[in-house]
Order: sequence, then C-alpha cells, then structure tokens
Amino acid sequence: YRRLVGKLNYLTITRPDISFAISVVSQFKSAPRTLHWQAILQIIRYLKRAPGQGHLHISGYSDPDASEVAGYSDANWAGCPINRCYCVFLGGNLVSWKSKKQLIVSRSNVEAENQAMANVSGELQWIRMLLAEIGLPMQRSSILHCDNSAMHIASNPVFHERTKHIEVDCHFVREKVKCGNIQLVHTRSEEQLADIFTKPIRSARISYLCNKLGLFDMYA
Repeated sequence: YRRLVGKLNYLTITRPDISFAISVVSQFKSAPRTLHWQAILQIIRYLKRAPGQGHLHISGYSDPDASEVAGYSDANWAGCPINRCYCVFLGGNLVSWKSKKQLIVSRSNVEAENQAMANVSGELQWIRMLLAEIGLPMQRSSILHCDNSAMHIASNPVFHERTKHIEVDCHFVREKVKCGNIQLVHTRSEEQLADIFTKPIRSARISYLCNKLGLFDMYA
C-alpha cells in the first residue's frame, strides 16, 4: 500500500487532477484497511481511462497577458477543517499546485479561506522573485482569485474580535495588496479552478477543470 501510494504521489507531477485523492489515501499509510486499498484501486481505474492524459505546457502566446501570474486559492472547511489548496498559472500554464493539510485547525470557513489565500500569496511572491532573479521582472500585479468573504477581510484595514486569531495571515496578504504585488479578484464557485484540489467532485466537473488546468490526452 505504501509503495503504491508513493508511486501515485510521484505521478501527481504530471497528473495534478489526482492530487486530492492521493492526499486523502496518504493519511492511512501507517495502518491501511481494505477500504483504503479499494480507494487506491479506484484511483488506478480512473488513470487507466486516459493513460495518455497529462499536464501540457503551451508556448507561443501572442496575448499581452501571456506573462501574467495568477493564482487560485480554496478551502473546504465543511468537508475538512485543515485541508487547503491552491494552484498558480504563469502565462496560462499551470506551474504550481498543492493540496495539503495545515498545521492548525480552522474555526470557520472564513479563517480557512484566509489561510489558503496566505499560502498562495506566498507562492505568488516566490514566483515573482524567481522571475526577477532570472531577468524577467513582473511589471503587473499578480491576480489572486479567491472567496468573497476572504477578500473582504484581507482588504479591510480594521480587525474585530472575530478575526483577531487570523491577523498574521491577513496582514501578510494585505501587505502584498498594498504594495501592488497582488490584486484580489472575486471568483464564482463555478470558475474556482482550485476546487479539484480541495474536495471530491463529479466526473463532468472534473473534465471541465482538467481542461482549464491544461491536462490533455495525447491519444485523443
């Protein structure tokens, strides 16, 4: 079981669509049961449906926004209070993604969204610094697509009792917004690309998000 989980985890480098499933089955490596083994087999069956599918980077953009760095953050507090995820695009190509547990447990959906937003803000900042280091500095703000309530708190300079415990995350995001490195944009749930890293979703939704993430089947 552990060996197979490790191999599937390595496969997420080119198959980000299974990241959430792998993060779930990885939690039971110490004492797996029959149910967990069946879940592993279900993941393998899903992969066998399209063995040629994978992450494809597309070059040759003529769009002036081709060099734009954009991120999506999401959290499924109702489903899992400590699971956060994000994905980052550079020039329309998916370059970074993560689905993992946080070190602390959130007490509300807003707190969960803010922690996820702080995580992707750090990743966006790192990518901007990397591009600047290799001589490709970003002239425009990076777009961060997030939840409406989280965006409101990050943009609001006044804290109150209910948000004191998330001050550090909010201050970090607010600082990046204030200096112009990040621009917060509200995104509807239907257009939230980070959904696939956060929770189990239906097959039609998976196909839609895979297409948006740049996953293509070379045999199709």
